[in-house]
Amino acid sequence: MGWVMLAAIAAAAFGVLALLKVERMLWSMVASALMLGAAGYALQGRPGLAGQPVTAGLAPTPDEGATIELRDQMLERYTGAAAYLVAADAMTRLGDRRAAVQVLLGGLRIAPRSVVLWTGLGNALAAHDGNQVSAPALFAFQQATRLAPRHPAPPFFLGLAYVRAGDFAAARPYWARALALTPARISYHDAIATRLALLDRLLEAQAARS
Repeated sequence: MGWVMLAAIAAAAFGVLALLKVERMLWSMVASALMLGAAGYALQGRPGLAGQPVTAGLAPTPDEGATIELRDQMLERYTGAAAYLVAADAMTRLGDRRAAVQVLLGGLRIAPRSVVLWTGLGNALAAHDGNQVSAPALFAFQQATRLAPRHPAPPFFLGLAYVRAGDFAAARPYWARALALTPARISYHDAIATRLALLDRLLEAQAARS
């Protein structure tokens, strides 16, 4: 029965890809994921066992739609590298931050100079390490900056990681740099500017209380 369900899932997945008119170059990535799942099922699957409720080690992470949409605008969603971000997003929503990191590391083995993947890895590592800008997360963001020093995404998402860690003062120069690197005509310019203005108001409020 398990193999029948796996075949049904595969057929449904490729049906959705065809319906959405996804580029054929991305189909192989979906096929690879299904093959990995099949291999894992063959090695470890035990369909005869009775089901039991379990508690996940990590709570599912809410889908931060606005942030993901902004990231997709900045990092070009429909590239081969961005497909790894989509897979990592799925792992994060399930609460498996370790798997999200592993997905992106796998992508970097194929495309080690991808600013998209290094930026995504910085985000994933910061989330994995308890929403802290850990040394590995900082390294990933710095690597993205070295590869694309004029791209606003690495400083913006490093700043976002500091915001999530509660270190607003550390975030401010990175968001300012991201805004400076973003031409006014770019669609996401105002989104960065709005976030920077809100951050400045928060910093002012903190300074007034101290």
